[in-house]
Amino acid sequence: MGALPLNINIQEPRWDQSTFLGRARHFFTVTDPRNLLLSGEQLEASKNIVQNYRAGVVTPGLTEDQLWTAKYVYDSAFHPDTGEKLVLIGRMSAQVPMNMTITGCMLTFYRKTPTVVFWQWVNQSFNAVVNYSNRSGDAPITVRQLGTAYVSATTGAVATALGLKSLTKHLPSLVSRFVPFAAVAAANCINIPLMRQRELQVGIPVTDEAGQRLGHSVTAAKQGIFQVGLVGFCLVFATPLCCALFPQRSSIHVTRLEPKLRAQIHEQNPNIDVVYYNKGL
Repeated sequence: MGALPLNINIQEPRWDQSTFLGRARHFFTVTDPRNLLLSGEQLEASKNIVQNYRAGVVTPGLTEDQLWTAKYVYDSAFHPDTGEKLVLIGRMSAQVPMNMTITGCMLTFYRKTPTVVFWQWVNQSFNAVVNYSNRSGDAPITVRQLGTAYVSATTGAVATALGLKSLTKHLPSLVSRFVPFAAVAAANCINIPLMRQRELQVGIPVTDEAGQRLGHSVTAAKQGIFQVGLVGFCLVFATPLCCALFPQRSSIHVTRLEPKLRAQIHEQNPNIDVVYYNKGL
């Protein structure tokens, strides 16, 4: 068997991201909870395979399926822009088991105020870790910004939950069970923009089709955060299918960018009509 060719594009997902089915297959792989069981050595081994292949070095005996497996293991544990290793519960593979557990507890313990407050706090703590871990771009975020986003989202969730709990206490218990979901939706409207406010201030990287950076765009950041917010609302129902609503590597027309960046891009390459960015997860 010959050596694996170097023309396999592992910079992109294995399946066509212009179709919903392709994105769904991609995110079913990214959110596979079994990735949480991999050891540090296995993660580092996958990282080495991917980085070596990108550098033009093929691990002896490596097959294409093994390469793609390593790529998805690497993607599941390391940030695509910064390359940093994500904390365990911040990885997308933790979404299904963590959300199942937290949602089950919020639906079970919804009658008493202390338990409502506690599980909304747990949920927002988890969301804060996920939103920070999967932010787009490599712009740093300060401890103060993190704290503001966390406290604001938690306060918003608890206030919404307690307010709706009070309003629905005379209604059938079935209605009361939906209170946690409304609280989570309200909190996500606060949590995501605040946790990613740095992106709204300095923008996120935009690239040409080949992945070459052209600059930073606040407009692309706004579009990406809006898409993530919509996905966050839908995540109540299904993680992989909702993640697939928009491509992770999204596109935006140059004409919609800020005038300064638009002029900068046209100066570099006047033929570019569309640029690309990582919207985050």
